[in-house]
Amino acid sequence: MSSESLTFHRLGCHHPSQLVLPDLRSKDCPKILDTFKNAFIAKNACDITKEDYEPLLHLADQTVPCNKTLFWSKSKELAHQFTRVQSGLFTLEDTLLGYLGDDLTWCGDARSAELNHQSCPHWHECPSNPVSVFWNVISQKFAESACGVAQVMLNGSLSEPFSKYSTFGSVEVYNLDPRKVHTVQAWVMHDVGETSSNSCSSVSINELKLIVSKRNMTFTCQNNYRPARLVQCVKHPEHSSCASNI
Repeated sequence: MSSESLTFHRLGCHHPSQLVLPDLRSKDCPKILDTFKNAFIAKNACDITKEDYEPLLHLADQTVPCNKTLFWSKSKELAHQFTRVQSGLFTLEDTLLGYLGDDLTWCGDARSAELNHQSCPHWHECPSNPVSVFWNVISQKFAESACGVAQVMLNGSLSEPFSKYSTFGSVEVYNLDPRKVHTVQAWVMHDVGETSSNSCSSVSINELKLIVSKRNMTFTCQNNYRPARLVQCVKHPEHSSCASNI
């Protein structure tokens, strides 16, 4: 972890989502921090399990309203820019646990009761490291709790906007509950200035459509979803494709 003080700062319960996810106000932040650390402190950094994080999931559980869940894959920056201006939509990183771990690396050591500030294993070295297990666990929980329409923002500038190896493609889409989620709505966003293409008809997106349909949910897809496109155009107001969207 970059520093213990940074974690304490993040767990000050001053996350912006508390304004619209009021259940955050009742959370015991110091206890959440201790429970988070107990998941990996004094343990082999390559032998962390889902069960290690279960107490944390129970303690910091949050509910996102139906139709307000936004998943993303290879489009993190735009997804977060969008939820900041689009009131009522939430990515995983807009929840307490997602906010806590966002862009951080952490681990412990079986021989010490302290944080390991020297080096932590990469997922290529051992998949069962504290960071990878954490994100898989909270991503699964985030997907399981979705209801109504689930949105996913994908990167149409890539040759494969949907990857079965991504967190969305390997964890989240398979943990959506068809009894609660009736529609998966994909927004395939292209970089401003890129040659227009119909990514919704691509092999990659059809693979996602098949997965969703087999799980008895409706799939819809939209290229360059206009509200998100307007967010992109803030940085490129003079571009012809943006001028036509205003």
